Amino acid sequence: MRKAFIQLHIAVLLAGFTGVLGRLIVINESLLVWYRMMFAVIILFIISLFSKKIEKLSFKKMLPLLGIGSIIALHWVTFYGSVKYANVSVSLVCFSAVGFFSAIFDPLISKRKYQITEILLGLMVMLGVYLIFHFDQDFRLGIIFGLISTFLAAIFPIFNKKLVSEYSADTITFYEMGGGWMLLTFVVPIYMQFMPAQSYVPGLQDIFWLIILSLFCTVLAFNLSVRALSRISAFTVNLTFNLEPVYGILLAFLIYKEHLELGFSFYAGLIVIFTTVVIQSIRVAKNLAT
Repeated sequence: MRKAFIQLHIAVLLAGFTGVLGRLIVINESLLVWYRMMFAVIILFIISLFSKKIEKLSFKKMLPLLGIGSIIALHWVTFYGSVKYANVSVSLVCFSAVGFFSAIFDPLISKRKYQITEILLGLMVMLGVYLIFHFDQDFRLGIIFGLISTFLAAIFPIFNKKLVSEYSADTITFYEMGGGWMLLTFVVPIYMQFMPAQSYVPGLQDIFWLIILSLFCTVLAFNLSVRALSRISAFTVNLTFNLEPVYGILLAFLIYKEHLELGFSFYAGLIVIFTTVVIQSIRVAKNLAT
């Protein structure tokens, strides 16, 4: 379990770069995710030629993976929408509500008993998001996108938890990235009727950042988080990912000077969220010790 916990935190650290890269990449958020998932599938396919770790599945077995990949695709589109309609810091803090949604839906889907401690920790995170929600009217559209993204982010690890014992992390990642890419191939033209794009083809700089995003923050980070799910609960995975805002916000402060855009309520909410993560980390550490 200790190895799984280390893998999880590496995945969270890599995920912390996604918001920063999303702001660097100037194309529309739906196209950004379409290219991100396409590059991820290509990278995984090339790797599989050497590793032979991706299994060939029948359509019936493939279908659940493609469905989960579709949820992931929609999660990423709304996440990057939040980045572009608010900023990196706001979108990442909204993502912290994943613990609340996970505490509600994980027992429902997994058919296990509700844990009062998990619900209380999730509510603490929502308090932090509530404090931030009221700090600036200009960011409300981005916050709405962020909360939709967070709801979707809480769902897919719960479904993945059921699959990690059946398939390898490489197989799961490949088919889910492929499923998300196929969905977006149909959805993106409709989405852009409401959220128009200025450019449809990324420039050389965008292509470079998309490859970095796909290789490290998608293929590697997603693979590590799936491996961690085989030993750690979906709630713990989701709540640990609340550290993603901490890493991402620090990067946003350093690179984009976003601290100049944020007020007291933002930092108050951030402290509440960070405290929640620390409490859950201590709980998990005690379980590891026993």
